Amino acid sequence: MTAPLTFRRAGTRRAALLLAAAGASLVAVGQTAAAAPMPETFSPLVEKVSPAVVTITAEKAVRQATDDLSERFGQGSPFEEFFRRFGHPEAPQGPRGPGGKAVGLGSGFIIDGDDGYVVTNNHVIDGADSVSIKLTDGTSLDAEIIGTDPKTDIALLKVESEEDLPFVSFGDSDGLKVGDWVMAVGNPFGLGGTVTAGIVSARGRAIGNDPLDDFIQTDAAINKGNSGGPMFSTDGAVMGVNTAIYSPNGGSVGIGFAVPANVAKPVIAQLKENGEVRRGWLGVSIQPVTPEIAEAMNLAEGTTEGALVSQVSADTPAMGAGVEAGDVITAVDGEPVEEMRDLPRMIAAYKPGETVDLTVLRDGEEKSLSVELGKLPTQQVASAEGDGQGSIEGKGELGLALAPVTPELAEQLGLDADAEGAVIAQVDPTGPAAERGLRQGDVIVKANGSTVAKPQDVIDAVSAAKKAEKDSVLLLVRRDGGEIFVPVALRSA
Repeated sequence: MTAPLTFRRAGTRRAALLLAAAGASLVAVGQTAAAAPMPETFSPLVEKVSPAVVTITAEKAVRQATDDLSERFGQGSPFEEFFRRFGHPEAPQGPRGPGGKAVGLGSGFIIDGDDGYVVTNNHVIDGADSVSIKLTDGTSLDAEIIGTDPKTDIALLKVESEEDLPFVSFGDSDGLKVGDWVMAVGNPFGLGGTVTAGIVSARGRAIGNDPLDDFIQTDAAINKGNSGGPMFSTDGAVMGVNTAIYSPNGGSVGIGFAVPANVAKPVIAQLKENGEVRRGWLGVSIQPVTPEIAEAMNLAEGTTEGALVSQVSADTPAMGAGVEAGDVITAVDGEPVEEMRDLPRMIAAYKPGETVDLTVLRDGEEKSLSVELGKLPTQQVASAEGDGQGSIEGKGELGLALAPVTPELAEQLGLDADAEGAVIAQVDPTGPAAERGLRQGDVIVKANGSTVAKPQDVIDAVSAAKKAEKDSVLLLVRRDGGEIFVPVALRSA
């Protein structure tokens, strides 16, 4: 069972990010990962952990022969061409027939021999009508889905057995270093138990799926069918759950990804307790603090740490605590937010109802705000489109032509009837605004911290910035239901 994704990077050829499904065997092992030299052989480790490796079989009802690509990805999606050539991730694998089932094979590993808990990837069993596991001795057991967490792609299963089952334990993945040896066990391409070895290539990888992305990258061969299988340290501790590969051809090219053990453990604990994962939630949109933004906001020279709040949603914990757009969140309960992507993971580590202290920079001053976190809701979808029509004024230093927010434009852009701001009607393709990605239909709602009610407010803010000998102006722009800060350099009119 596989779930391929594709993406294109500037200057590179098309590549595929493939969620891989695989079987894994593990046994009770130590709790820490200490650096160790490459062993002369991995055979003793394989013998130790392989009894706990399982193959996951997931059965789904056969879908119609023509899968609608627009159901999940939309017509014209950059993934559409790949799916037509290599198959849609939702298309069932295995035999088909009238009234039959589509069978997908993946991997998993037993973490509790007494109670029969098994870990795998969510995408391995997602949408399955029935799930079973198969041990290395050929024993098959029906599995119950205890809970799933799509955000980390972790699923927890449970099986009943008259005999105690072999199992393995998670280690401390924070102790894993780039260059350490690791071993992967799985069921690539349905071949059966397969062992590969390599090193940790990188830590903290984000592969574009979710703000909570925090993957271990390895060059140990991981292929289709390896998802849900374990990644081991040389002492046999589970360091991660193999989840995805980066590949131009569907096979291993030495770039695989695993969910770290220290990310998976609290998720599994919540799935066991609640059947779901309950994460803390602030209710803000954030973006990185770039050098240009730091200069425009008069932050300390060279400051790029923290997460810049671009939008505070209504009726959220952040709004209730007094968090404002333009705040830079620099710490959570005293723990520094070194970069933007740290904040979602830090907040998600708390449970709804817990209180955290945020350290924020506002107008050059440090403040402490106490926030009682809410529960992270399901993803909300919002969009707005517009053609920027209206009476045009502005242009000049930013390379923009601006229009007021008329009732007609507000309706076209999906704004409130009483919305204010300056709509970008035209963008000079050679101007500084175009260089920063501003486009027709964007609505400027603040300029250098001042509210924009009409285009003249933007012009006044630019004039003030020039008088203060600023090199740029910081705009808060509303687009597709969200808001983002954009620093735009000034140029001579």
